[in-house]
Amino acid sequence: MSISQHHAIVLDGVGLEWPDGTVALDGLDAAFGTGRTGLIGANGTGKTTLLRLILGELEPSAGTIAVSGSVGYLPQQLSLRTEDTVAALLGVRERLDALRAIEAGDASPERFDALADDWDVEARAEAALDRVGLAGIPLDRPVGALSGGETVLIALIGLQLAGHDVLLLDEPTNNLDRRARRLLHDLISSWRGTLLVVSHDVELLNRMDDTAELLDGAIAVFGGPYDEYREHVEREQQAAEQALRTAEQTLKTERRQRIEAQTKLARRQRYARTDFENKRKPKMIMNLRKGEAQVSAGKLRGRHDARVEDARAEVDEQAARLRRDSRIRIELPETAVPASRRLAELEDAHGHRFVLQGPERVALTGPNGIGKTRLLATLFDAELREAGAPRAVPRTGRIGLLPQRLDHLDDGESILATIAAAAPEASEHEIRADLARFLFRGDRIRQRVGDLSGGERFRVALARLLLARPAHQLLVLDEPTNSLDLPSVDAFVSALEGYHGGLLVVSHDEAFLARLGIGTWLELDEDGLRERGPDGRG
Repeated sequence: MSISQHHAIVLDGVGLEWPDGTVALDGLDAAFGTGRTGLIGANGTGKTTLLRLILGELEPSAGTIAVSGSVGYLPQQLSLRTEDTVAALLGVRERLDALRAIEAGDASPERFDALADDWDVEARAEAALDRVGLAGIPLDRPVGALSGGETVLIALIGLQLAGHDVLLLDEPTNNLDRRARRLLHDLISSWRGTLLVVSHDVELLNRMDDTAELLDGAIAVFGGPYDEYREHVEREQQAAEQALRTAEQTLKTERRQRIEAQTKLARRQRYARTDFENKRKPKMIMNLRKGEAQVSAGKLRGRHDARVEDARAEVDEQAARLRRDSRIRIELPETAVPASRRLAELEDAHGHRFVLQGPERVALTGPNGIGKTRLLATLFDAELREAGAPRAVPRTGRIGLLPQRLDHLDDGESILATIAAAAPEASEHEIRADLARFLFRGDRIRQRVGDLSGGERFRVALARLLLARPAHQLLVLDEPTNSLDLPSVDAFVSALEGYHGGLLVVSHDEAFLARLGIGTWLELDEDGLRERGPDGRG
């Protein structure tokens, strides 16, 4: 397969096998042209691995990858490169260093070669920052002094300035506040080259032209944004379920007909043996008929066996089209809270107060670094209530926390022991039944928490929170969807559908908040805590 003028990236039978023999990708065929493509898939399916293959950082074990033009890459852990500067993120550090050295009197040829006649590099870099609302940030400021949103936006501007033909972005909206997300969305919407974006941000995915999904080592590309693709998959799954039911009914019918045929044959053979034993007909005729009957019976059995096998193969084929159910189904009536029950009171440094009361669902938003996590922490640790800082005063409610980082779980404990510690009066049988609803079944519940994937670890943390006895009356969730894949987000939302207490959620993911049925929107900014509408207006 060769690259046409419309395809900047072409994957032809691409496979990757790790040194231990594990197959990461198998026989990928896809082509990405000018436009924006969202790349989705559960955690661990190989999305970042595919980006690294396209970049050339990894070599495929099978097949070929052809890329037309220069490639730019925005990695997930960009903010960890704390020693880099704004100029480095913009890709102008060498030219800027050369310009400043020349202006300081260094006339060496190496400096002029490095500058490459780009005398207005500093002005262009500052103008680019200004276009996204980041004017005034010094070009020599280190990444460690930037917010996560500023880091991502500056790096993306740098990739645009470099004029790459192909751009690969890996989870670009993680940890970005609402303003930074909107700026990033605008930048991406204006991109005119080939863009491949790994993301679980539904709002961003719905700005894509196409959607590609990695599933079971293979890739499928759909011509449309994420919501359209999800509707397409749901229709396919409904058709597959119907086809599976039809195939299962056909298999049942073929099995019944085989049994009926075998019963008739057995009856005929019994009659034939009776005739033979009673010598009702000449021996030669009976032997001839016996041989004919055996041949006929063999053909009939073979025909019915073939029909049953064909029907069984059809069942297997239709079952393979169905995706594994990743929905958590659990009802928690004991978490119901009276509407008059005061659960907590939030108070900012300006004296503005908000009372969380009853089964209310509240979103707390605000720019990065404003103090949302610190405000939540004061619900659980009185020592964090510093003078003049935003504070929260718990009332009569039992409060449970799901922190940003899931390091509150004991890696050495099993899943079963982790849940048992939160519900000491529950029997093992009850815990097993509850864990099955969180998709942990059989011996899986004996697995160590430290051996789980990120999505599995999140489900354990969620189960520990929701299955606690006595039940929590208020759940406090701090950026719960960070780095979760879309199936995990779906499982999370379905689990919370069965929770009837109060919710206080910090998140920048407004598509996720909308799915939770948020009734009250709070915003924390420099002026304090205030109530706002879901559209951002106060």
